[in-house]
Amino acid sequence: MSHTPPSLRPTRTGTPRSRRLALTVLSAAMLMTILDGSIVTVAMPAIQRDLGFSPAGLSWTVNAYLIAFGGLLLLAGRLGDLVGRKTMFLAGNAVFTAASLLAGAATGPGMLIAARFLQGVGSAMASAVVLGILVTLFTGAEERAKAIGVFSFTGAAGASIGQVLGGVLTDALSWNWIFFINLPIGLATIVLAIRALPDERGAGLAAGADIIGAVLVTDGLMLGIYTVVKIEQYGWLAAHTLGLGAVSLALLTAFVARQATAETPLMPLRIFRSRNVSGANLVQMLTLSAMFAFQIIVALYMQKVLGYGALATGLAMLPAAVAIGGVSLSVSARLNTRFGERAVLLTGLALLLGAMGWLTRVPVNADYVTDLLPVMLLIAGGGLVLPALTTLGMSGARADDAGLASGLFNTTQQIGMAIGVAVLSTLAASRTEELLSAGSDEAAALTGGYHLAFGIAAALLVAAFIVALIVLRQPRPGTAGRNAALAEPAGR
Repeated sequence: MSHTPPSLRPTRTGTPRSRRLALTVLSAAMLMTILDGSIVTVAMPAIQRDLGFSPAGLSWTVNAYLIAFGGLLLLAGRLGDLVGRKTMFLAGNAVFTAASLLAGAATGPGMLIAARFLQGVGSAMASAVVLGILVTLFTGAEERAKAIGVFSFTGAAGASIGQVLGGVLTDALSWNWIFFINLPIGLATIVLAIRALPDERGAGLAAGADIIGAVLVTDGLMLGIYTVVKIEQYGWLAAHTLGLGAVSLALLTAFVARQATAETPLMPLRIFRSRNVSGANLVQMLTLSAMFAFQIIVALYMQKVLGYGALATGLAMLPAAVAIGGVSLSVSARLNTRFGERAVLLTGLALLLGAMGWLTRVPVNADYVTDLLPVMLLIAGGGLVLPALTTLGMSGARADDAGLASGLFNTTQQIGMAIGVAVLSTLAASRTEELLSAGSDEAAALTGGYHLAFGIAAALLVAAFIVALIVLRQPRPGTAGRNAALAEPAGR
């Protein structure tokens, strides 16, 4: 007999039209989250000029958001299971929208940094439960695959859209509007979510009211992400990095130990017994660490080596966004249904590996059509990887753990990106300095540093491929769609 609370068991909620509306609402919320991570970068010079930020202080317009967002995802996901995922989603969007108003109205650095931290809090609350809501809404294999394809496209396209939109709003109006634009979107999302998302009671805070665990995991993740984003400034072996890293690791270790013994754990460790949950999160972390090489370093290569401007760089990257979007929207669902997510994931990883391998040979005087356009097309593998990985990662979670699994998936996503920033950018810069010291000109030295970053990214993708091949298993028909919810709960 199942002990899963009836309110948390996935059902075919509403009509196809109502589920499509719900998918639109969830995708819009995720788009705001992704946009907010990239739209600010374009406006940073204007923000620094108007608000008087120091060069070091300016980075906190990004860091404050990342630390709050990455540090709270796991906690927010579990709280969504306890208080209700719809409730958490609505509250998160309300916090994010209010914080956007505060950010747009900021009159000084302290006010903007505080608003960005609150934006990260709101984004974590809303996005942590999105996948949990999605897999309980779309229970059929084919419709679930299509929904995840749309959702993945939103995430993949958001960063590119954010860079373009940020530039347009900043040039046409002012930097304040990169935040004010969230107000109508946020309010519309809240209104539509009240109508479109299914109501659920949640398991109740008593089922996981582990305050000590909440403090440990939140502090540990926030401190860990802070440490990673500051590695480029302090270096890997600096006392600052090693000391804070050790404290973060100690907090997270204490959290795991607490969850193994707590009567009502915040994060039941049973979730990691699923090969697909554990394996998919590790594959995602490795893949997104590698993809930083494409998202950021390719853009740096175009601007610093090839001399492209911001607009030209955005247009040059556009074929990649189109390729990823086309694959995730029109191809991935059919391939997942016909061949299975595991096979599609491995194919997508192979395509991404080909893209990184190609980038290790780009010359100083690259021709876009022959040297870079093939990379933009191979990156379409991301449109296969993300939907397949999402389905596999959520397939092993019970319905009463869906919010936790969603929060965990988003947490490893943020950790992967943070690791990519720290590892690849730091090593590329070190290699560039070595080549400059050896007498290379600036363009050649920069290219050599980027080649190293692309090579490391390729190695990370090889590791992701091996983990996927060995650990992940294709879900039995029906188990992914029902989210393994009706299985007898495992003991702690």
